[in-house]
Amino acid sequence: MEKLVIIPTFNEKENIEKILQAVYDLQQDFHVLVIDDGSPDGTADIVRGLQPRFNGTLFLEERRGKLGLGTAYIHGFKWALAKGYNFIFEMDADFSHNPADLPRLYNACKNEGADVAIGSRYVRGGGVYNWPKNRIALSKGGSLYTRLILWTPVRDQTAGFVCFRREVLETINLDEIHFVGYAFQIEMKFAAWKLGFKLKEVPIQFTDRQYGESKMNRGIVKEGVLGVLKLRWYSFFTNYRRRVKSKPAAPAEKLV
Repeated sequence: MEKLVIIPTFNEKENIEKILQAVYDLQQDFHVLVIDDGSPDGTADIVRGLQPRFNGTLFLEERRGKLGLGTAYIHGFKWALAKGYNFIFEMDADFSHNPADLPRLYNACKNEGADVAIGSRYVRGGGVYNWPKNRIALSKGGSLYTRLILWTPVRDQTAGFVCFRREVLETINLDEIHFVGYAFQIEMKFAAWKLGFKLKEVPIQFTDRQYGESKMNRGIVKEGVLGVLKLRWYSFFTNYRRRVKSKPAAPAEKLV
C-alpha cells in the first residue's frame, strides 16, 4: 500500500462517483479514502454502494455533522499513517483538482526530492478557469499577504491539492494544528516548512466546480485573514514537532 487519496465530502452526490472513477481510471494503484461529514444528500450511501466495484481499495469514514475541512484531513492523515501508506494526497471532490495531475504530484515526491508537492495555480504553467476575477484577486492577494507575514516560500498558500510523504505527517504534531477551515491548508504548509521539509509547487490548471455548491463564505475569508496573523503569533510558541516518547532507561546493574 503506497498511495492514498483523501477526499473530504459534504453534499457531493453529483460529483463523487465521477471523481472516484476518474482516479481509478488512471490505473496507477491509487487507493481512496472518502471522509463524509454526514452529507444529507446521501453522498456516503453512494460511496458505500461503489466499494465492491473497486475491489477493497475504496474506503469510507463517516462523521456526524459538518466538522470542518481541517479536522477531516487530520482524521484521514491519522488513518493513513495507521494503515501504512507512504504517500498521502489531499484532493477535492468537485473536479477543481484534475485527477490526471495525481501522478505528477506523486512523481515530485517519489523521484524529484520533494517532501510536500503542492498543486499550484500561481507558478509558471499553472492557471485558473471559470473563476470570477474577484475570486482570483482574492486568492492571489491572500497568498501574497500570507507570504509576507509567514515567509513560507509558496506562491499558492491555500492550495488544497497536495501530496505528503509519510515522514512529513509522522513528524508534524497533528494535534497542534490550530485551524479547521481553509487556513488549515496554510498552516500545514507552514508547519512542514518550519520543520525543514522541502516544498515543491507543481503547476496545475484549476477549474471551478460545475456541480454542487461552493463551500466558500465570509467566515472562511475571515479565518484566512485573521488566521494568518494568529498563526504568526502561534509560531513563537508552537514547535509542531510530534513528541516521541523516549524509551525508559535500562535498569542499572546492581553492584555486587
